[in-house]
Amino acid sequence: EEEEEEEEEDQDLTNSDVVTKYKAAADITNKCLVTLLPKLVPGAKLIDLCKTVDDMMNAELAAIFKGKKLEKGIAFPCCLSLNNVVGHYCPADDDTVTLKAGDVAKVDFGCHIDGYIATQAHTHVVSDSAADGATPVPPVTGRVADAVACAQTCFDAAVRLIRPGKKTDEVDKVLAKIAEVYGCQIVEGVMTHQMKRFVIDGNKVIPNKPATDQRVDSQEIEAGEVYAVDIVVSTGEGHSRMIDERQTTVYKRALDMEYKLKMKAARAVFSDINKRFPALPFTTRYLEPPEGKASLIKLGMKELLDHELLYAYPVLYDKAEKHGECHVVQVKGTILLMPSGWSDRVTKVPPEMVAEAKSDKKVEDQEILDILATSIDNPKKKKDKKKKK
Repeated sequence: EEEEEEEEEDQDLTNSDVVTKYKAAADITNKCLVTLLPKLVPGAKLIDLCKTVDDMMNAELAAIFKGKKLEKGIAFPCCLSLNNVVGHYCPADDDTVTLKAGDVAKVDFGCHIDGYIATQAHTHVVSDSAADGATPVPPVTGRVADAVACAQTCFDAAVRLIRPGKKTDEVDKVLAKIAEVYGCQIVEGVMTHQMKRFVIDGNKVIPNKPATDQRVDSQEIEAGEVYAVDIVVSTGEGHSRMIDERQTTVYKRALDMEYKLKMKAARAVFSDINKRFPALPFTTRYLEPPEGKASLIKLGMKELLDHELLYAYPVLYDKAEKHGECHVVQVKGTILLMPSGWSDRVTKVPPEMVAEAKSDKKVEDQEILDILATSIDNPKKKKDKKKKK
C-alpha cells in the first residue's frame, strides 16, 4: 500500500516532470484550437474539421519527447456539437453535416503525454468572418450572447471555487445564481472531473447542477490535483437526452467488465481497442477494420456493447422551452492546482479569437462579484514581471 501511495505521489504535481507533461499536452491542444478556429466557416464539413484536429494532435505529439519511451495520444477525439447538441458529436467518415452562419459550434478535444491529459472545449458562433486573430471576430448578440456570457462567468467562478480546502459541493449553488441572472439553465448531468494519469473522468467530481437521481458525495479539494472544469449552459430546458443511439461513435473501455467473446469480429475489434485505447476514449473511426472490412467493425462493436465491455459517450441534445430557441454553450479548461496553492489554467484561447458577448444582463450579486475578483494566479509571476520592466 505504501509503495502504491509513493507511486501516486510521483505522478502528481509535486513532480516537475509531470507538470511539464501536462503543460506540453496543453500547448498542443491550444495550438490545435488556434488552427481550427479560422476554419469554422459556412460550408466547412464537420468530418474534415474534426480530422484536421485529430491529425494535428497526432503530428504534434509525434514531434515531442522523441527519444523517450512514452505513450502519447489523443485523450478525447475531436467533437463538434452544433446548436442544441449538448456534446459528443464526433462525425463518422460518411458524415455530410456542414457549418452554416449562426451555428453555435462547440469544439471539444484533448490529448495526453505519458497519460497526463489536457482537454479543452470552446464555443464559436460561425460567421462569414474567419476568426484568424487578425480580423476582429463579430460580437455575439441576443440569447446566444446571454448563454456565452453565462458560460464564461460560470467558468470563471468555478475556477475560483475549485481550490484546495474547498468542498466539491460548494460550486453548484453559485453557478445556479449566475445562470438565473442570464436567464439560462445549467445543463443537468455535466460534471467537472478530477483527472489522473490515464484517467480522464476520475471519481472525485464536482456537479454543476446535481441531478435528482444522482447522489454525489461531498469531498475536499486538495492541492496537487488536476481538474477538467467543464461548464455547459443552455437557453433551453437544460435537460440533456439521447435521441438516436446510432449517432454514438465515442466509447471508452469499461475496465471493470470482462466477457469471453464468441464472434471473431468482436475479438479482433476488442484486441485493437485493448492494444491502442486501453484506458482513454476513442471514436470508431480510429479502429482497424477486421479483414479490411468496415462492416465487421459494426458487427464486432455490437457484441462488445451487448456485454457492456465499453462505456458509451452518446450524442446528447437539449430542447427549447415553449416558443424559445435552444442554444447550448460550453467552456472547458484543464486546471492544475499547484502544490504552492495557486491555480494554473494550462488550456487557453487567445483573447483576439474570442467574440465579445453583447448581453444586456450582468451579475450584481456582491458575493459572486467577490468570487470573480479573487486572483488565482501565482503572485510570484506578477512580481517577476514587475522586476523585468
